[in-house]
Amino acid sequence: MKSWTYLKGLARIAYTNMRFLKALSGDVTTLIALSIVLGTFSAAFITTVLLYTEVVSESLYAGINLANRLQLPSLKHPLGTDHLGRDLLVRIIFGARIAILVILTSVTIAVVLGTTIGLLAGYIGGYVDLIVSRIVDALMSFPAVLLALAIVTVLGPGLESVIIAIGIAEAPIFARLSRGLVAVEKENLYVEAAKAIGASHIRILVKHILPNIAGPLLVQATFTSSSAILWEAALSFLGLGVQPPTPSWGLMMAEARAYMRVAPHAIVFPGLAIFLLVFSINTLGEKLRDLLDPRYRALMSKS
Repeated sequence: MKSWTYLKGLARIAYTNMRFLKALSGDVTTLIALSIVLGTFSAAFITTVLLYTEVVSESLYAGINLANRLQLPSLKHPLGTDHLGRDLLVRIIFGARIAILVILTSVTIAVVLGTTIGLLAGYIGGYVDLIVSRIVDALMSFPAVLLALAIVTVLGPGLESVIIAIGIAEAPIFARLSRGLVAVEKENLYVEAAKAIGASHIRILVKHILPNIAGPLLVQATFTSSSAILWEAALSFLGLGVQPPTPSWGLMMAEARAYMRVAPHAIVFPGLAIFLLVFSINTLGEKLRDLLDPRYRALMSKS
């Protein structure tokens, strides 16, 4: 019986993936966006492995060569060099590690923290729901960037502080979303049936309610990923995030702003990397939202 259930689960996953690939097949923009996102993840993974195994050293992206400073794009340096003679293409590729690390960690913090609070508030209801809702509303009344700046100011500059700040600043969005979804789902008959057979509240939340609200949470996590990239870039640009010589796209733009007139490429290419990744993630998020929309699925099934 367990093996049959397992096989049904695999079949459901395979069907979902086939439907996703079918939806992508005729959408060139989404295919390009997917390629950019996968390429960025691949660059982050490969560079991390190379550094961890000491195949390459930090001098590859941090080594100073003033004789090559502010060079324009060429065959030797396809994207040119910065004010310290460092190859921009190499630094942008290694900077992908920071972008992906921020996405994976800060969004995970936001999803876990916010969803847990929202699940409990929506399921318990009453005064707990009222108090949590008012706290979430109060937090969301502040611009997320101000909340992140306040947290980084308290914790001090650094990548770890940025990750924690983004995770906490984005958590109220997931708390509000999950709370509203749970408030609706807990009134369904399958929840009453689970209670009738003696299922615990934790089991009902984790096994029954959470899978049914995972779709909207996944879509929101996608959009939050693009926001996290922008927050990290902004905080690093202000000197509160990643510290030199570690390459971060926002930090690279900050270092190049003094040379905009003589070497505009040094600030344009890191900015272009941020734009392309954010645009690609948002494009995939919109496509995912459409695929999870029952009306869109019905339209796709008829085509």
